[in-house]
Amino acid sequence: MVRDFAEPTVAILKHNNPCGLASDSDLATAYKNAYDCDPVSAYGSIIGLNRIVDAATAERIHESPFVEAVIAPGYAEGVLDLLTEKQSRRFLELPGLDQNPEKGTLELRFIEGGALAQEKDVAWEDDYDWKVVTKRQPTAEEKASLLFAFRAVKHVKSNAIVLVQGTHTVGIGAGQMNRLESVRIATKNAGDKAKGSVLGSDAFFPFRDGVDAAAEAGVGLIIQPGGSKRDDEAIEAADEAGIAMVFTGVRHFRH
Repeated sequence: MVRDFAEPTVAILKHNNPCGLASDSDLATAYKNAYDCDPVSAYGSIIGLNRIVDAATAERIHESPFVEAVIAPGYAEGVLDLLTEKQSRRFLELPGLDQNPEKGTLELRFIEGGALAQEKDVAWEDDYDWKVVTKRQPTAEEKASLLFAFRAVKHVKSNAIVLVQGTHTVGIGAGQMNRLESVRIATKNAGDKAKGSVLGSDAFFPFRDGVDAAAEAGVGLIIQPGGSKRDDEAIEAADEAGIAMVFTGVRHFRH
C-alpha cells in the first residue's frame, strides 16, 4: 500500500483495511494525520511506513495506546530501544517499502483446491483518462488531493469510498454491499472534516444517490472511474451541488 506513494506515507491497518492513510514531507506528521483519521479503529492496528522510522515518528508510535505491529524499510539507530519498551509490539523490516511497485508483477489468491495468479493493480497518473465532467474545474492543488484519494481508495475493500483533505484521509467507508452505504459511513466518520473534502470512489456510481449524499455532507470534489449507464445523472447531481468531478477511466475493485 505505502509503496504507491512517493512522499513519506503512513498507513494504519485493521483487518487488512486502512483506517487511516496520510502522506507528508515529514514522516511524523504523516503518522499523526493517518492516526487521527480514526483513532478508535487504530487501537490494535498494524502500521506500515515507506520510510525509515526516525526518532520523532517513533515517539508518536510509542505514545499510541496499542499497536500490534510496525513494518517499515528500516529503523533509525536507537529507536527500537524506545519502541520495544512495550513487549507486546512486533517490528518487521522490509527493504523495498520505499520503492514504487512495478507493473506486470503477479499476486496470488488461494482458494480451496486452487489458486489465482493475476497482475497487481498498478496504475499511475499517466494511465488515467483524466476527464473533468462538471462545470467546476479543480485547481492544481485540488488535483494533487484527487490523485491521492484515487490512489488511496484502491487499497480499501469494495465498495470503497475515501474522503481526503490535502493528502490524508479523514473518512473511510469500506466493504459495503452498496456504494451509497459506503458514502454514508465515510461522511459519518469524517464529521465536519467532510466539508470541502475530496471523495475517491473505486468504481462508478450506479445512481446519483451517492453523489447527493456526498453533497449533503459538504464534499467539494469527486474522483471516480465513470462508466455507469447513469453517469449523466451523477454529473447533474454534482453540478447542482457545485462539486467538481473527474472521471479516470480506471476502475479499482479490491476483494
